[in-house]
Amino acid sequence: FFFPIMRAALSRLLAPPPPPLTGRRTSMLLLPTIVAAALSPGVPGARRGAVHSAVSRLAMQQQTSSPKGVVITGGAGGVGYAYADEFLARGHWVVICDVKDPEPAVMALRQKHGGGLGRIYGCTTDVSSAESVGALAQFAKEQIGTVHYWINNAGINGGRRPFTSLSTQTVEAVVKVNLIGVLLCTLEAIKLMRTQRGVESHVFNTVGSGVKGGGTPGYACYGATKRGLPQLTDSLVKELDDGVEGYEPDEAARGAKVNVHTLSPGMVFTDLLLNDSTPKLRKFPFGVLAAQPPEVAQDLVPKILATSGNGQKVEFLTTDRILTKFFERFVQGKKSEYIDDNGNVIKVPGAQYLDNGVRVQY
Repeated sequence: FFFPIMRAALSRLLAPPPPPLTGRRTSMLLLPTIVAAALSPGVPGARRGAVHSAVSRLAMQQQTSSPKGVVITGGAGGVGYAYADEFLARGHWVVICDVKDPEPAVMALRQKHGGGLGRIYGCTTDVSSAESVGALAQFAKEQIGTVHYWINNAGINGGRRPFTSLSTQTVEAVVKVNLIGVLLCTLEAIKLMRTQRGVESHVFNTVGSGVKGGGTPGYACYGATKRGLPQLTDSLVKELDDGVEGYEPDEAARGAKVNVHTLSPGMVFTDLLLNDSTPKLRKFPFGVLAAQPPEVAQDLVPKILATSGNGQKVEFLTTDRILTKFFERFVQGKKSEYIDDNGNVIKVPGAQYLDNGVRVQY
């Protein structure tokens, strides 16, 4: 198993360097490549820091000639909050929603980005409620005008436990949030975006464990809900691009281009990952493949902004990144910066953590 991975990783490492960057637009499109290079084996720590500083400067340079409107569900914590943070750093206008009151998150982001061009708004939303999601779409339209990006990030997993031990209420809740919630939010997002003449806009549906098939023991219900999202995305891509046989195109939607994609943040150190986890799981795969929310957002937000066309798959754990992490861990013997040898979360001095090991962002 490891020999093909090692050969592929070595071929990546020995490949000639990319050509120099030639302009702001090219630089921003290559941000994910720059970050990946900073994480490559053998790069000294000082050089990694320099690359990350350069990435931050490029992001600030893109404080931007044309702010985009962004909606993020489940944005009061975890990777959703980190997405909002990154969009604001680039001067975009963001609406976050959450089933809990998002006002503390909104205030924290306003305080952090008070001198920038970005704007942040929040509302309480239950994504499993059609009425609540409709109110979210109206709120977004009122606050930021045009919505260019709608990120369906809200999700729950019901805890890591055998399927037969779950209550029917838990099963129902997971399906309502992860599947019905995505359907309702996608419907409202597309309806809103199709009224925006002359605007190209994008809906991103977050996928996770189970999306490619295979078993997800302990997360059977969660995996089942995620498995359906690529099918939904493929269906909508066909409908939006080619229409539906026997139905005339909607004249009201002429001049608006709507695209639907999947978004995969991979393993992120949030409640969903660390709740009910064991030392064995934390050592592997979490300690090898998982990342903190800001690292994931720093990689994915530029990719989201650079997405074109319809039906794209935007991923944090790309093949290149997985190969690099495996090479560092199993060939170079590099230890995890997040999990110690006993499977415990490594706590950074000065940072705050919840009891489950999740780092507090605000």
